[in-house]
Amino acid sequence: MSNTASPLNQRLQITPSVASKNRIFKSAMSEQMGDRDHAPTDALIHLYKTWSEGGTGILVTGNVMIDRNALGEPKNVVLDQQSDLGLFKRWAQAGTANDTQLWMQLNHPGKQIPNMLCKEPVAPSAVPLGNGLEDMFNPPRALTESEIENLIQRFAWAAKQAKDSGFSGVQIHAAHGYLVNQFLSPHHNRREDQWGGSLQNRMRFALEIYRAIRHEVGSDYPVGIKLNSADFQKGGFSEEDSMEVIKALQEEGIDLIEVSGGNYEHTAMVGSEVKDSTKKREAYFLDYAEKASKLLSIPLVVTGGFRSAEAMNEALESGATDMIGIARPLAVDPDLPNKLMADNQHKIELKTLTTGFAKLDFMSMLDLTWYEHQLDRIGRGKGPKPNLSPWRSVLRTFAIMGGHAFKRRRA
Repeated sequence: MSNTASPLNQRLQITPSVASKNRIFKSAMSEQMGDRDHAPTDALIHLYKTWSEGGTGILVTGNVMIDRNALGEPKNVVLDQQSDLGLFKRWAQAGTANDTQLWMQLNHPGKQIPNMLCKEPVAPSAVPLGNGLEDMFNPPRALTESEIENLIQRFAWAAKQAKDSGFSGVQIHAAHGYLVNQFLSPHHNRREDQWGGSLQNRMRFALEIYRAIRHEVGSDYPVGIKLNSADFQKGGFSEEDSMEVIKALQEEGIDLIEVSGGNYEHTAMVGSEVKDSTKKREAYFLDYAEKASKLLSIPLVVTGGFRSAEAMNEALESGATDMIGIARPLAVDPDLPNKLMADNQHKIELKTLTTGFAKLDFMSMLDLTWYEHQLDRIGRGKGPKPNLSPWRSVLRTFAIMGGHAFKRRRA
C-alpha cells in the first residue's frame, strides 16, 4: 500500500501533457540482453515488465546504440535502419504497463569500444584511453565533419522510431565517457574546428543532437539528457563547464536533466573514492545538484548512492533534486519502489563485491557485470540472487566475452 504522504509518491510534471506518477527514476543500466541481431530479447522485455510492476515512475533503458558497427559491449541493443521495430513495440508495451513511463536511452560509445569489437573506433580526436585501459581499448581516429553530421541524424532518426514504437520519451547519453561526453571534454576533444576548443564549440555536438531530435519528435515529447557533473579527470569536463551546459540545454527546451559523473578511466558513477560526508547523505552528486537546481526550472534527477527512503525523501524535500535516480538496487529488488513508497523507513543494503584480487575485479568490471547477471536472472523469470558469488560472476563474464572475442564481426 503506497504512503501518499511520502514525497517519493508525488506526481511530477515533465511536459505540459506528460507527468511521472511518482518521483522514482530508474536510471540506465547496461542490460547486455540484445540478441545476435542486437534486437530486444524476450528476457529483456520480461525484465521491463517486472520493473513496470515494481512501482517506478520513469524507467530508462540501458544504452541503445544508434549504430551496430559501434557497440560499447557485445550484446547491446541497436536501433538503426536494420532493426525490427516490432520487437521494440513489444518492449515499449511491457515497460509502460502500470502507468509507468519507459524512456529509451540513445548512445554512441565513441572510443569506449573493447578492442575485440572494433579495430579502429572513432572519437572527437585521436586521444587513446589511459589509466590502465590501453590494453583493452584500441586508439581511436578523429571523426570527419561529415561523419559528425551523420551521427547527429542517426540520433534523431532513432528517437523518432522510439516515439513511433511507443516509448514515453528519450534520453541522450552524454555522461560516463561515451561519445557525447568525449566531445564535451577538453582532454578528449582537441579539435580546432567548430566542434572543439571553446566550451561553446565542445557543447555543439550535444546541442545539435538535441535540436535534431526535437525536430523529429515534436514539441511535447519528453527529451532528456544524462550529463556528468564532472569527469573527475585532470583537464576533463569540469563542474563549471557542466553548469554552463545545463543552462544552455534548458534554454534550448530540454525537458529533464539527469546528473551523474565519471567515465571508464575514473568510475565515480559506481561510488569509487566516495567521501564519508557523501556516504552519510547517500547521493554521490547531491552537492552539485544543490547548485544546479538554483539554475534550473526543469526537472533534475540525481542518480548514484541512494539506498534509503529517508535519504531520498530528505533530498526531495530539500529541493536539490526533483526525482531520485536508482539503478543497481533495482537489479537486486525489482519491487523496491513499491516498498520505499509504502514505508518511510525502508532501505536496501548492497554488498561490497570483490574476488579478493583488485586487478581481476577491474578487468571483469565486476561492479557492473555482477548486476548484469542479476538482470539476466530476472529476465529469465528466476528472480535476483543477492548472494551470487563474485567468482561465479567473473567466470561468466569471461566466458561471454571470450565467445565474442573469437566470433568474426558481421558488417
